[in-house]
Amino acid sequence: MLCFHLPARLRLLILGLFLVGGLAGPASGGTGQSSDRSAPEKDARRTGRLWVYIGTYNVRASKGIYLCQLDLADGKLEAAALAAETANATFLVHHPGRPLLYAINEVMQFSGQPTGSVSAFAIQPRTGRLTLLNQEPSGGRGPCHLAIDRGGRWVLTANYVGGSVACLPIGGDGRLGVPTCIVQHHGTGAIRQRQEAPHAHSIYLDAANRFALAADLGIDRIMVYCFDAQGGKLRPNQPPSFAAAPGAGPRHMAFHPNGRYVYAINELASTVTAMRYDAARGTLEAIQELSTLPADFDGSNTTAEVQIDAAGRFLYGSNRGHNSIAIFAVDGGTGKLRAVGHTPTGGKSPRNFALDPTGRWLLAANQDTDNVVLFRIEPASGSLRPAGHSVAVPAPVCVEMLQPIEE
Repeated sequence: MLCFHLPARLRLLILGLFLVGGLAGPASGGTGQSSDRSAPEKDARRTGRLWVYIGTYNVRASKGIYLCQLDLADGKLEAAALAAETANATFLVHHPGRPLLYAINEVMQFSGQPTGSVSAFAIQPRTGRLTLLNQEPSGGRGPCHLAIDRGGRWVLTANYVGGSVACLPIGGDGRLGVPTCIVQHHGTGAIRQRQEAPHAHSIYLDAANRFALAADLGIDRIMVYCFDAQGGKLRPNQPPSFAAAPGAGPRHMAFHPNGRYVYAINELASTVTAMRYDAARGTLEAIQELSTLPADFDGSNTTAEVQIDAAGRFLYGSNRGHNSIAIFAVDGGTGKLRAVGHTPTGGKSPRNFALDPTGRWLLAANQDTDNVVLFRIEPASGSLRPAGHSVAVPAPVCVEMLQPIEE
């Protein structure tokens, strides 16, 4: 996130220039996209526990990706241990069908080139530790988000500083190839200090694996691409984008499980936009926009993550400044939202959070207070209640949960 003064994200990216050469490797001691949402829930209920991977910025003694375990019965969290050393692993996604984890390395230079990188890791059975397979360029500077296509063959990246999106192939051994496609965004937005250039902030595949949607904070657009799953190519859809409100700054998105609606959280305006999604044409139509903040809040705030529960009944969004999770009830028939309330996250700057597959727990990563806090989800109302458990991790910015791998 660029600011008029030297912002935190840029300071951390500059730090990454010095880290990327030496911190990529196995440990020494944002949600993968899957077409079957019921399988993870069944597996989690069977074992009663989940591995929780936590991506971090390499500040305040952080070394990379951390791992702890969540007990689904009582919400107990183990102390986090280092799973792999790597630079600025600010977004993580696990492969939908193989023991692999992919991480963005949010840096400005990789192998002497002006680009960030993506790391591929093998997940070790029983321990969950990560072994580095390889790294490849992300297709632009300062990457901040990635996704895996429904077939598990491609990693798609969003490069914030570079203002681009890219596709990288996943090989038979899990290693990444060089980008097969890089698309550069163009334009500016209404807020000069933050929208002086394109800033691709996230990318998602729809359920049919036909279209990729990329939120660009810098140009107030959600770009829509036709996705070639055979060749790993992106080409502009027609129309090529959805126009957000001027100065909104779209950041992340969530698809409703029924596939008919998409929700974008707008970082700069602290709003959520509900949109109707035409899966046949890959088009978006705005139907509603709501604030993520209480009416009486007059402080500074930016939003970050947005997630919807597996049943499509409740939507959650994080506020940095108000330091809360905003809760909305979802009308599955119309796609519209109704504000339910706000829950403090037990720390500062909740950059990311995740819902467990059973729908019982939410884990919020508070970047500025070095803690990840657990909340119990009330099934009837969607409201959040502190579970009394948290884990200490320096500069946590991404939470990725998956079923433990026995062998």
